[in-house]
Amino acid sequence: MSRRCELTGKAVQVGHLVSHSNRKTKCRFLPNLVNVTLTSDSLNRRVRLRVTAHALRSVEHRGGLDAFLVKAREVELSQNAKLLKREIQKKLGETSEAAAA
Repeated sequence: MSRRCELTGKAVQVGHLVSHSNRKTKCRFLPNLVNVTLTSDSLNRRVRLRVTAHALRSVEHRGGLDAFLVKAREVELSQNAKLLKREIQKKLGETSEAAAA
């Protein structure tokens, strides 16, 4: 399993720890990944994802998983999240067509 957020695409970064004497030591900066179960309102089911704590706050800020995925770019999402986004858009499209009729 890669160390990558399934919703935002944030991954491991590489950099230096710099001492007072300006010596540089190579270091890996790992994302704060959390295994969470989020509820999709439109699909009426739970989804298990591995996301960063920052992404979890963003999901709550946007109003839930469905709202986050509708606004998210396809490039940042994992394969599992892309499939979920398509299911949600399909479900939301059906409900809007039923409301219009």
